[in-house]
Amino acid sequence: MQSNIEKPYVLRVAEFIYFKIVEIKHRNPETNNIQAFEIFMTTKEYELISSGDFHNKWIERLKKNNFVDELTGKKITKETVKLLEVQKDSMIKLLMKIPKLYYTKSHFPLEISQRAFDHLWRVCESYEMWCKETKQDKLIKLDILN
Repeated sequence: MQSNIEKPYVLRVAEFIYFKIVEIKHRNPETNNIQAFEIFMTTKEYELISSGDFHNKWIERLKKNNFVDELTGKKITKETVKLLEVQKDSMIKLLMKIPKLYYTKSHFPLEISQRAFDHLWRVCESYEMWCKETKQDKLIKLDILN
């Protein structure tokens, strides 16, 4: 295993979400993955991502730093910034929720909330797939691919 594998920029939000859900499970050991995802959807971190503020703040820091990444010290291309903007727009669209309408009377999630849940799940799956592909299995904590 390589000691310093660079992760694609578009996976940074996935990693952020993934480890926030891992934290929820550590604080609540009896919680399963589905419950942890649902809890995450009520957090300020979810609000940060679903509102676009996560990406806005990140891109603003990049602009102030002349588009040099603070973690790698490498210049980020305009194409990568455009990808981050597309990712932000899709997060806003897919993670939109109406808190008071999250569940119907039958306790089934409304379609809009289910869509947000499904998107979060796919984002975390993509993070685990990247971990497997780069042979960083120790980073896999939720084991949602199995």
